[in-house]
Amino acid sequence: MSTTLPERMQRVLRADVQGMHGYAVQPSAGLVKLDTMENPFPLPPELRAALGARLGQVALNRYPAERGELLRAALARHAGMPEGCDLMLGNGSDELISLITLAADVPGNVVLAPLPGFVMYEMSAKLQGLRFVGVPTDADFQLDGPAMLAAIREHRPAIVWLAYPNNPTANLWDDAVIDAIIEAAPGLVVMDEAYQPFAARDSMARLARHEHVLLMRTMSKFGLAGVRIGYLMGRKPLIRELDKLRPPFNISVLNCEAALFALEHEDEYARQAAVIRAERERVFAALQALPGVRPFPSEANMILARVPDAAAIFAGMKARGVLIKNVSALHPLLAQCLRITIGTPDENTQMLAAFAAALKECTA
Repeated sequence: MSTTLPERMQRVLRADVQGMHGYAVQPSAGLVKLDTMENPFPLPPELRAALGARLGQVALNRYPAERGELLRAALARHAGMPEGCDLMLGNGSDELISLITLAADVPGNVVLAPLPGFVMYEMSAKLQGLRFVGVPTDADFQLDGPAMLAAIREHRPAIVWLAYPNNPTANLWDDAVIDAIIEAAPGLVVMDEAYQPFAARDSMARLARHEHVLLMRTMSKFGLAGVRIGYLMGRKPLIRELDKLRPPFNISVLNCEAALFALEHEDEYARQAAVIRAERERVFAALQALPGVRPFPSEANMILARVPDAAAIFAGMKARGVLIKNVSALHPLLAQCLRITIGTPDENTQMLAAFAAALKECTA
C-alpha cells in the first residue's frame, strides 16, 4: 500500500499541514522510560483495586455531565482558586492550548513565548494561521527581560506563554521579570504550570491580581498522564468566553471518575511527588560529579544536562536499556543537551549507571 498522499487529497488538505512534522513519541517497549516526564509510580495495590471497582460502576451509556461539574469544583478546591475566578476542563493541557489560541484567532494577532519552550505553543499558533514570535532566553535559560519587553512593545502579542517551570529547561523564571511582562502585556498572559507539584513557587497570586492572566495546570504530572485532564483558571468573564469553544463532552466519564478518585487520595500523590523531588536532587548531584556534564537547576520532574556528545550518549544509554530525550535539535541554545525524567529510585540508579558508561564510552 502506498504511503504517498493521493493527489486529490493533496489538493484538499492544507499545504502547511502537509509540510509539518507531527509530534514524535519514541517507542519505549522494554526500556526504562525516562523521556516524557511522567510520574513513575503506580498506585498502591489497594487503591488500584478500589479505583477499578469504582470505574466498574460508571454509567458508560451516558454522556459526561454532572461528574464533570464535580471535578471542576474539586480541582478548584485542590488548587486554591481565588474568588472571582472560574475553571475550565481540557483533554490535557494540549487541548487548552489549542482552544486559547483558537479564541485569539484574529487577523494580525501575534503569539509570543520564550525559546526554548514547549513546542505546542508555536504549533498551535501556526495551525491557526497566527504569527509566532519566539524570544531566546539567555545562555543559562533565564528570561531575557529586556528582549521580552522589547518584543512585547514591537509585536503587541495577543497571547504570551510563560511555562513555569519551563519545558525542556526545567527552571522557574525570575519573578520580577514575569511581573514586568504581565504589566506590559496588552493581551493574555498564560502561566503554564504543568510541573507545579515539583516547584517551590506558583502563580496563584498573579491570577488573583490580574484580569488578563490565565493559569493552566494538568493532572498528568500529578500522576495521571494516561487520564488526560488539564484545567485552566482565570477571571469568570474570560473563562466564560473561552469555554464556548470547548467541546461539550471533552472529558470522558472514566477520566473524570479517575481524576475525582485521585483528588480524594491526593496525600498519596503528594508522597510520590516528595520522593521525586528528593530523587531529583540525588540525580542532579550525581550528574554534576561526572566530567564534562553540566546539569541545569531544576524545579520540575526532569533535569536538562549539557554533555560532550548528546547523540552518542543518548544512543549509548538506549543500548543499555534506558530511554531519555535528546533535545539538541529543538533550539540552538539546547546544543548537546539531554533531558532526563526523574524515575523511581531503582530507575534513577539504572539511568545513572547507563549515563556514566555511555559518557565514558564516548569520551574514551
